Amino acid sequence: MNETMICAVGNVATHPVYRELASGPSARFRLAVTSRYWDREKSAWTDGHTNFFTVWAHRQLAANAAASLAVGDPVMVQGRLKVRTDVREGQSRTSADIDAVAIGHDLTRGTSAFRRTNKPDGGATSPRPEPNWESPAPESSDADGQRPAREPALT
Repeated sequence: MNETMICAVGNVATHPVYRELASGPSARFRLAVTSRYWDREKSAWTDGHTNFFTVWAHRQLAANAAASLAVGDPVMVQGRLKVRTDVREGQSRTSADIDAVAIGHDLTRGTSAFRRTNKPDGGATSPRPEPNWESPAPESSDADGQRPAREPALT
């Protein structure tokens, strides 16, 4: 199936609205994406047209987006573009929605601290032990196959 996947870079324009639905958690927010261009006459960057998208997140992405995003945050959203046309009160309206696959803060404009979320109740699993990153001491032997006695450490 052909889908239009996009990556939009912009700012969170509305506070994320989180809902628990029968199909699972869902969240939505508006994303403002403003193009910028170099104006040669002014020798400065100039803001162009602003596009607004409604971003939809589902399941764990919805919960994480609602907990992590605030109005004005610079973000990157990857997902499926869906353009819809409705007729309301005799007027035709077109809206562009993004069904998000991934959402993240735009680190070119600031810093972010990642925190892993707890997994949903899918059974208790023990955390994996930290790997031993130390290299084992090399094994050596003398001519008769015997291991030599350790030399005293230098102080």
